[in-house]
Amino acid sequence: MLDLEALSDALEVHGRVVRVVLAEVKGSAPREAGTSMLVWDGGTQGTIGGGRLEFDAEQQALDMLTDGPDIKVVRQALGPTLNQCCGGAVTVVSELYDTLRYRALSDSFMFQGIWARPVETGAGDLSLPLRRKIEKAEHSDTPLATTMKDGWLVEPVWRARKPVYIYGAGHVGEALVRVLEPLPQFEVFLSDVREHLFEDLPDTIHQDWKNPPTKVMAAAPDDALHFIMTPEHDYDLELCHHLLKRDFGHAGLIGSETKWARFRKRLAQLGHTEAAINRIECPIGDPSLGRHPQAIAVGVAASLLNTSVNTALTERKSA
Repeated sequence: MLDLEALSDALEVHGRVVRVVLAEVKGSAPREAGTSMLVWDGGTQGTIGGGRLEFDAEQQALDMLTDGPDIKVVRQALGPTLNQCCGGAVTVVSELYDTLRYRALSDSFMFQGIWARPVETGAGDLSLPLRRKIEKAEHSDTPLATTMKDGWLVEPVWRARKPVYIYGAGHVGEALVRVLEPLPQFEVFLSDVREHLFEDLPDTIHQDWKNPPTKVMAAAPDDALHFIMTPEHDYDLELCHHLLKRDFGHAGLIGSETKWARFRKRLAQLGHTEAAINRIECPIGDPSLGRHPQAIAVGVAASLLNTSVNTALTERKSA
């Protein structure tokens, strides 16, 4: 998977960088297809699995930094050629970048979030079956697997996960965590001072019971999504008050229309404008699904996914 930010940062510091990627893996290998590393004069970042495979790839990258070429494709059997016990075979693609080539890189993106380019001489045009596969993946939430076919290398572009902060680990909070956690679009943070509520939750979410939710909220990035659902209405109000004093991407508050009417009046008394208050969504979820915690969670997740897809389509049309 192409990490544009990591490549950009390395170029800013080192000027010229070779990106080495396992374009194709057959059989057993140290890492899967799509694994990559960066090599520059005097250092590296990342790993394609270590051992002789990585040593040779690094040496080839250093040679490219000195004499070129811009692209090199090497196919190797790990056992017979490199004496590695994995026994599989790999195709390694190394590409040399400087600032000028990096700036032109985005112009070569024919597809949303997917980078397809010829890497072998005589590759020809992108085949129709591969094009259809890519176009189908463009609108999918599952990243396209790195693919090497007919001299073309196709990789998904790394997409930053949207941070989602959930305040309150009760029934709805837990349900929302479990629905959002497996989705690759979101990075989930859960805040609640009741430590015992975290016992059975996935380790892949960020868990904080040591700090009050107001402190957790203060540390959230400006584009974060916030969902407020603590067991205390007064504390929900306090969190809404804190949230409206800072930047945020989206906000949702659990509760009824009656609760929200009361909150709107109190937030206005605290000095918040009607436009600002309207940025908080309450109730959350899809009422047609019911008020069961899992139903609310599914409704919230569906809304977030639809928003994500619509944003991606808008960006694609305006590009």
